[in-house]
Amino acid sequence: MQNAAIITVGNELLNGYAVDTNSSWLAGKLLLASIPVVYSCSVSDDIEEIKEAIQYASGKADIILITGGLGPTDDDLTRNGLAKFLGVELEYHDEIYDKIKKLFKARKYSIPEKNKVQAYLPAGTSEIENTLGTAPGILYENDKKIIAAMPGVPSEMQKMFEESILPKLFSRRRHGDDFFIIRKIKCIGAGESTIAEMLGDLMARDRNPQINCTVSQGIITLHIIARAEDKKSAEKMAAEDVEKLSGILGKLVYGFDEQSLAEVVGQKLSEQKKTLATAESCTGGLIAKMITDIPGSSSYFTGGWVTYNNEAKISQLGVEKGLIEKFGAVSSEVSAAMAAGARQRSGADFAIAVTGIAGPAGGTEQKPVGLVFISIAGPRTLDTEQFLFGPRNRDFIRLRTCQNALNLLRLKLGS
Repeated sequence: MQNAAIITVGNELLNGYAVDTNSSWLAGKLLLASIPVVYSCSVSDDIEEIKEAIQYASGKADIILITGGLGPTDDDLTRNGLAKFLGVELEYHDEIYDKIKKLFKARKYSIPEKNKVQAYLPAGTSEIENTLGTAPGILYENDKKIIAAMPGVPSEMQKMFEESILPKLFSRRRHGDDFFIIRKIKCIGAGESTIAEMLGDLMARDRNPQINCTVSQGIITLHIIARAEDKKSAEKMAAEDVEKLSGILGKLVYGFDEQSLAEVVGQKLSEQKKTLATAESCTGGLIAKMITDIPGSSSYFTGGWVTYNNEAKISQLGVEKGLIEKFGAVSSEVSAAMAAGARQRSGADFAIAVTGIAGPAGGTEQKPVGLVFISIAGPRTLDTEQFLFGPRNRDFIRLRTCQNALNLLRLKLGS
């Protein structure tokens, strides 16, 4: 079956100034197209290094995807490295330069002379049109191999791949190639090892479907990868595993595929025709942002408060001054009062309130950095939970607070 290699080009990827997101994005898209990635690497802005990377990848894969190094500056050398691998010279294409000039003119910029280099392609290759930028992609193909060089700018690369490269890969699909179907199960509320123990032999490496586990920002994603000779069989295998794993994991599962916690909570609020307000201290409005990142959230989100200091908690949410003096702003009592005040003043069905110590300063032995209280006020109940996220960095603590707040509301809304 067809397989692929990915090469990313740029010194910035090797010295830590930039993160290579292109490889992971391409690998995911390729697997959805039933094309596994067998090799991936990052190389410096050097003609010989690029040429050798392509040479090595060509011994492993039928499809070689390259990103980066197609700009107009002296360190953009992918076209040169590809030409050296192919054993050809670069050829100038006046029609490509005309497109670049028109793009600059449309943006009311004068075109620098350096951009002319982008109109050169290795002999025997063709242009992959870039509708978002000045750097055209480069395509080489024969009966056995396809090499596509694309810009390093993610938005330009993604559009080019989906519109020009992916259809070509589908057209080259060989009879008898297996199909891959990927489903994702999103979990929160338990660690990776706990989930692995719950699943047991279902995560065996020789199993089909294969189940992989990734952890990102507190969210555990189980990737179900089903492989079969036909698409329908692979889809059936994946669907059966989704049902099986969901039954085992129960309430730890909050969603599927690309769903976010905020999206799932929003759906539940909409379905139940309920509304929500927020009162945030340590998260500074981040919960409200996550909620309003979802299109249509105005139908269930009434609004929120960022009551960062004590005076704001008192004047805007009606928290009693004596309560803060007795228990402190970071306490279950104040958190509950914030939630009750937000619900009462907004008229919403539910209110989330959070107060905590995000650090790096402000912690004590009794109330260390990472201590957070989250309250959910509803029509019949007002519940508060304490969390201790440890002496982590500020962003970590704030994000975990938001995730757990949304998850507590999800659980209160039920399935």
